[in-house]
Amino acid sequence: MKKYIKGANPYMPLWEHVPDGEPRVFEYENEKRVYVYGSHDIERDAYCGRNYVVWSAPVDDLTDWKCHGVAYETHYDSVLYAPDVVKKGDTYYMYAAERCGSLIVVASSKTPFGPFENPVETKLGFDPGVLVDDDGKVYAYWGGCAAPCYIAELEADMATIKEDTLVENPLGHSTCPWNPVDDGHISLIDGFFEASSPRKVLGKYVYIYSKRYEKPVPELGVYEPCNGFLSYRFSDSPFGPFHDGGDISFNGGEILRDSEGRGTMTYQWGNNHGSIMEVNGKWYVFYHRQTGTNEYSRQAMMEPVDVAMGTDGMLYIGDIKYLDGEPVSSRPVEMTSQGAQVNGLDAYSWISAGYACHIYGSRIRAYVVPGYDQRDDLSTPVTGITNGTTVGFRYLQFGLNSPKTVTVVLEELAKATVRLRLDSYRGRIVSELNFDGSVKELTSSLTSGVIGKHAVYFEFLSENEKTIIDFDRFTFDK
Repeated sequence: MKKYIKGANPYMPLWEHVPDGEPRVFEYENEKRVYVYGSHDIERDAYCGRNYVVWSAPVDDLTDWKCHGVAYETHYDSVLYAPDVVKKGDTYYMYAAERCGSLIVVASSKTPFGPFENPVETKLGFDPGVLVDDDGKVYAYWGGCAAPCYIAELEADMATIKEDTLVENPLGHSTCPWNPVDDGHISLIDGFFEASSPRKVLGKYVYIYSKRYEKPVPELGVYEPCNGFLSYRFSDSPFGPFHDGGDISFNGGEILRDSEGRGTMTYQWGNNHGSIMEVNGKWYVFYHRQTGTNEYSRQAMMEPVDVAMGTDGMLYIGDIKYLDGEPVSSRPVEMTSQGAQVNGLDAYSWISAGYACHIYGSRIRAYVVPGYDQRDDLSTPVTGITNGTTVGFRYLQFGLNSPKTVTVVLEELAKATVRLRLDSYRGRIVSELNFDGSVKELTSSLTSGVIGKHAVYFEFLSENEKTIIDFDRFTFDK
């Protein structure tokens, strides 16, 4: 029986909704695994949920994710916002964000997957991120746009702020829709929004955070205030001063650019939160995307990133441009459907439409429908497709022998023509399927050979402008 793809992007199952993922590599019982700690979107009508779950994968296979179950339940009958977990000595410490992030407690465990118990209240604030330095000192970073960001060293108890170490406003913060007060520390260019995540990279202290752009960024399709970015600044000290960095991730999907370099987003941007992690000598950014019609069903995403230090001491993270072997600039890595599967998704498995990183051209809002049914064969359809919509996947791997057919499955009966395009949403057409409204599944031959790695796009056409099409899944066969 044909398998459903797994470990793609999002890399957890399509029924799971874990945003705000802080990745950590821990060795436990002689096995190194990547553990991801995030909030848990299970309320469905509000952010997050009342527990944290932990997922992990072996460092040599970032497609093989395992759920360890619930690691922490609220102790205050409240929704839990984004956490962080670090290890010091033989103990793992979870900084849990109780009461919607207004109360930070630290709980502990002897395993990286919990349960984390005995919570102790701290004076840390919203979206805590913690760094255990090479010399054993521990630093906490926190804050949100309704308040400044902060840095402080912690005492040995991992909870108490060390006297006289608190630094306020190490970064200029952004404006805030619900707190538009200028306190003299607003940065319209590099504005801190939330999601503090300190890391040590090539000897530099890196402050990773969610940035809110107040100014247009035309090349990325941003023309209004937008906080879909995961960005960074860096310093030689854990307390700063922090130098200009850049943007690592943007969750607006594939960016279409015109001849003048102006961009158009192809995915519904929303808040972003995560960090970077070196895994088996390679760096990845962990972030999240939105599904549904709000920000209450977010999913964990990852992309490989490049990390390099210039001869001028500048730290570059993201999609780096080199000149004569020297890094000279960086920009956000592209948002893909493949994630850690850098050679492309297996084209001969069932691929859910829910892995799309490009949904463009609908006259109404088209989006990935959130799914919660915990099945291996769950597919989350793209709904809201109208005449002229394209749904794209970057990237698939076809191997050395071209497929003969493509099969497309709709969620509901509809009259529509579906064109398969390669490499671009306007790329060459290699197959066409004509649904007459009597079947949900059709198979069609390919008109030309396809080998190797390609982006694929499905273009939906309908004579009736009122037709709404729901795209469920697809596959190829040799």
